[in-house]
Amino acid sequence: MSGDPSERRLLITGIVGTVIAALCCFTPVLAVLLGFVGLSALLGWLDVVLLPALAVFIGLTIYALWRRQRNPRNS
Repeated sequence: MSGDPSERRLLITGIVGTVIAALCCFTPVLAVLLGFVGLSALLGWLDVVLLPALAVFIGLTIYALWRRQRNPRNS
């Protein structure tokens, strides 16, 4: 994974963000944590925040992969 450090950082950010948002969307990890800390009233707003965040991070990952494919000498 050599190449432009900014492209690499963009790809890593997209992948890590996608994994974290997907874990919080599709597993009860965040619900358990918020319930444990006493903030379970915020559970109703999770879909409003997490689903758009997941879409943004997936888009960021696709964009980073597209930039990397477009410039093959940095791969």
